[in-house]
Amino acid sequence: MIVQRRAVPALLAAAALLLTAGCSSDGGGPSGKDDSASPSRTAPGSSAPPRQADETPPAKGSVKVVRTVAEGLDSPWGLAPLPGGGLLVASRDDGTIVRVDEKTGRKTEVGEVPGVSAAGEGGLLGLAVSPDYASDRMVYAYFTSASDNRIVRMIYDGQKPEGEQLGAPDTVFKGIPKGFIHNGGRIAFGPDKMLYVGTGESGDTGLSQDRKSVGGKILRLTPEGEPAPGNPFPDSPVYSYGHRNVQGLAWDDRQRLFASEFGQDTWDELNAIKPGDNYGWPEAEGRSDDKAFHNPVDQWTTAEASPSGIAYAQGSVWMAGLRGKRLWRVPLDGTAASAEPQAFLEGEYGRLRTVVAAGADRLWLVTSNTDGRGDPKAGDDRILELRVS
Repeated sequence: MIVQRRAVPALLAAAALLLTAGCSSDGGGPSGKDDSASPSRTAPGSSAPPRQADETPPAKGSVKVVRTVAEGLDSPWGLAPLPGGGLLVASRDDGTIVRVDEKTGRKTEVGEVPGVSAAGEGGLLGLAVSPDYASDRMVYAYFTSASDNRIVRMIYDGQKPEGEQLGAPDTVFKGIPKGFIHNGGRIAFGPDKMLYVGTGESGDTGLSQDRKSVGGKILRLTPEGEPAPGNPFPDSPVYSYGHRNVQGLAWDDRQRLFASEFGQDTWDELNAIKPGDNYGWPEAEGRSDDKAFHNPVDQWTTAEASPSGIAYAQGSVWMAGLRGKRLWRVPLDGTAASAEPQAFLEGEYGRLRTVVAAGADRLWLVTSNTDGRGDPKAGDDRILELRVS
């Protein structure tokens, strides 16, 4: 087990930063922008070439809401499909995990994760199922405790009584800086069976460029919480750095990692992740002419996106928008966007938190209207099944 020892920013200081920042990581603060405007998504002075007028029009994708899988979820955040069927869903504010039967929508409380301290953007966040789940029955959870953000693993036994199906938590990694804002929280096992972790800088922007800190990073760990073999920096869990608040992780069909990132006032990002690269925050937000920083695949104003979860399907990355209240499709050619992104479901279901691949052309999409920043309607929050192309 690796313990990162670094002072955690005070809660009140982080809360003050929330009030002064132009746009919080979850898109809840004022942006100083007209939300109805459609500004250019190319940064002033950017070196990215403009798309030419005679370019071939992009192939149009499509999204169809097949059905509502489940309703009445409270502050849902992470979602992890079980190999044998069923969806585990984390409640950020309650600190509980429920199992949803994806065929009937029936919800069963699995249990409560002990030690969750929910406040602001913190609480019970990402979930992931062990790549060896068939033999070890392990479920991983990222959560905010009283002192830090940490990752635990628990045995899940669905044969036990409702509410008692989680074993005692085993802490595999702790010491991730916590704050009232920017707690990151997405975890996912990669094609290499290593555990990838998106963290935030907890409102302390200096952490992002500090490679000795695990704040504002993507981490790569063994299932036991050690720095994974082949990481770019010796004996370090850090895989990439210079991030503000990473809440989306997904791999394409060639095992390339992509990540979504919240901007502050100007640009949210979708990034193609290269081991050891610097993604610029706080020196750069969005595209930059500085060759020291890895530029994003694409960028959006904070009113258009404020992205959380992402998934890969049908040759595109699909990105859920919180403040943007829409699902973005980003068609890819390698690690570059092959056409202009398209927006779907704009305003139809409110804030969108998590999107997970559910087959070759299917996605699970989780709304986020009961998180204190949305406008809940009857049935919120819900899981939707989508068919995409």
